[in-house]
Amino acid sequence: MSWRVANTCAERKFGSATRKQIIMFLADKASDDGSGIWCSKGTIQRHTERGETTVKRTVRAFLKEGILVETGARTCKNGFTVVYRIDLAKVEALEPTAEPEIETGTTVDPSRLGPVRGPLWPGYRGHHGPRTILKPSINHLRASGTRWRMKRLRRFGQPIHWVDFAAKRPALPRLKRP
Repeated sequence: MSWRVANTCAERKFGSATRKQIIMFLADKASDDGSGIWCSKGTIQRHTERGETTVKRTVRAFLKEGILVETGARTCKNGFTVVYRIDLAKVEALEPTAEPEIETGTTVDPSRLGPVRGPLWPGYRGHHGPRTILKPSINHLRASGTRWRMKRLRRFGQPIHWVDFAAKRPALPRLKRP
């Protein structure tokens, strides 16, 4: 495991998240000079959670681009595993992920600007924000008997609208309370 190889790969763009994930996994297995990577494609697939064909296609692309180089083979229970080496010169030639440092201008001290006069945007009403429309108070409903009327309206299947209750106060025939 080499932090140097992993950091070099992490600071470069590889074209896609899949390619970056696979090269980072391989860099984690490499020695300081980028050699000694001998994990199988099945192991890469299991650890990166990518499909088998995706791993094979990506490794072939790295070999074609020269980022990965085959250096030999190692025997294993299924036959052999290819040993790879990451070419650090090719990786360092890739575009860096860090943004270039550019000057963005001077910083303005907000305390020297003075107070803000007038509304910040149309409809702005000071520090408290927009006004809230409130429903009628429950205490008001209890005092006026409206709650009992609402239950009666629900029983008869008529729709209830808060605005209608607050504004019109529908006159219902008086019935005796049970």
